[in-house]
Amino acid sequence: MKHKQGIILIASWLLFSNVFSQSSTTELKNPSGFKLRFTEATAKTQTIEARFTQEKNLSVLSEKIVSKGNFLFKKEQKLRWEYFTPFHYLIILNNGNMFVKDEDKTNQIDLRNNKMFAEINNIIMGCVQGNLFNDVKKFNSTFFENGKSYIVKMKPMASNLKEYLKEITLFFDKSDLSVSRLEMEEPSGDNTIIDFFAKKLNFPIPDEKFLLP
Repeated sequence: MKHKQGIILIASWLLFSNVFSQSSTTELKNPSGFKLRFTEATAKTQTIEARFTQEKNLSVLSEKIVSKGNFLFKKEQKLRWEYFTPFHYLIILNNGNMFVKDEDKTNQIDLRNNKMFAEINNIIMGCVQGNLFNDVKKFNSTFFENGKSYIVKMKPMASNLKEYLKEITLFFDKSDLSVSRLEMEEPSGDNTIIDFFAKKLNFPIPDEKFLLP
């Protein structure tokens, strides 16, 4: 049960394969230009479909926890995370509500009554809707790039965020400015890495995909 509760948290952070070394990155000279292009690109994005691999490293475990599944996004405020391995698990975010289905058991979480999940939802939605950098009071962001990606490191400034988050690193494909990788580091030293691949943008996705079967 603890493992599955951890999967819920990991998946809600909504949001990738090889770790880029520090020597291969340089500071981005024009962050404002990147943010403008990012906003323009996400404004044109109506849907996203992708496969993902999630790797969770826990200090209390010697082995990594690796999960695989499918990710869907549709404007406005719709996300679907479906895990296929190591077990089947479904998480849906739809207009402020979170639905979780584990085998035959279904739970509903109102994000308005859960500040932690609400903040996680805001980060994920910010990545795909273009408003990630609007609230400068929550995160201090620094910008880098390498040959393939724009890289944004976000350190929380709010004390309530620092309790469960040390840093988030986001990788954006230079080809289409969509998120390809997310790294989350917790104060405990635990970390989560999610890689998105086989992405499809603006393909039709029926609304039924964001309802529990």
